[in-house]
Amino acid sequence: MEMEKTVVVTEQKGNGMAVTSLVLGIVGLVLGLVPIVGWFLLPAWILAIIFGAVGIKQNQSKGMSYTGLSLGIVTFVYKFGFWLLVAAGAATGA
Repeated sequence: MEMEKTVVVTEQKGNGMAVTSLVLGIVGLVLGLVPIVGWFLLPAWILAIIFGAVGIKQNQSKGMSYTGLSLGIVTFVYKFGFWLLVAAGAATGA
């Protein structure tokens, strides 16, 4: 009588996209508040949005993916919104 062994291999799902999105979102937001340096992080904001969306689509850590996505969007809107308000204020002569 032979004994059969069954080996079950489970593949670990990585959270690389989610973690990357979160880190880029945090760094982009914190350094985005610095007036001149913030604009050099424009690629970080965009990548935080992209990696967050990919992380959500790949069913990685949803919390980190949504947070990174949100931070990227908030920083992007904040920086461009600020300059739109500055331009509108300059146009009205206020």
